[in-house]
Amino acid sequence: MSISALPKRWAKLHAHAAISSLGRLRRQWLGSIMTAAAIGIALALPAAFVVAMDNLESALDGWQGAPRASVFLDTGTEAAQYPDIAERIRALDGIRGVRLITPDQALTEYRQSSGVSDPLALLDSNPLPAVVLAELSGGLAPGAVDRLADRLRALPAVDDLRLDRDWMARLAAIIELGNRATALVALLLGLTVILVLFNTLRLDIENHRREIEITRLIGGTNAFIRRPFLYTGVWYGLAGGLIAGGLLAIAVAFVADPAQRLASLYGSGFRPAGAGLTGTLTLIGAGGLLGLSGAWLAVGRHLSAIEPP
Repeated sequence: MSISALPKRWAKLHAHAAISSLGRLRRQWLGSIMTAAAIGIALALPAAFVVAMDNLESALDGWQGAPRASVFLDTGTEAAQYPDIAERIRALDGIRGVRLITPDQALTEYRQSSGVSDPLALLDSNPLPAVVLAELSGGLAPGAVDRLADRLRALPAVDDLRLDRDWMARLAAIIELGNRATALVALLLGLTVILVLFNTLRLDIENHRREIEITRLIGGTNAFIRRPFLYTGVWYGLAGGLIAGGLLAIAVAFVADPAQRLASLYGSGFRPAGAGLTGTLTLIGAGGLLGLSGAWLAVGRHLSAIEPP
């Protein structure tokens, strides 16, 4: 055989192994579907976590980098000083804009939002302080935000300061924890897929033990015997990835409308997004790779133990 014919023969052998293994799965269609479904569910769970974290970060993207500072003034501060203090805050570097809320305005907003009015009428004086809401410039580094907060606290008549960045930092830590938990779940379920395929192909190899022994007797190589089982694992993995992509699309469609209604209540136009074409293809490819890995382990472990009588 000429060297130029080797690639053609190699492609022909692999095509035959791929088609024959697919035909074997078709003959055992019920068991094949159940195995592929188990793999699909195992792949869909970490993919759902990834999509959920991506949607959460997307929903919060508009809030990142531009925290707001609530500057509470001393209750004894003269009302005539409020505008001057607000202007001093506006003049600081890193402040995009300010909004002054006087004690009377704060009390009115509290009554409207809480629905409590009669008990407040019994108070001799307004206990609420004046507040200056300062919007910080976007893109400030954490160190710059800290320095700006120190300058705000040092201003006269400032009693307390609250930064939205504080809870955003906590939320970022929660997102990081979620991402790591997702990676751990993906690793564990990936190992589960490999173990499922390992056990499935072990049984498949045992069912074809006699055929493998005869093939060895007539001179069949290990590569020739191994090839259909490897393609079987790939088919299982690809089918599982396709099922996982379908389950993920159904899940996103199922929660899309309630999530959008919830976002609209907060004045956001956010709408949950699925994995998309790239994500789905990645999921299918990951399934195929895991299928090949499980098949390779099973074939390497069990074929070596089968020898012709």
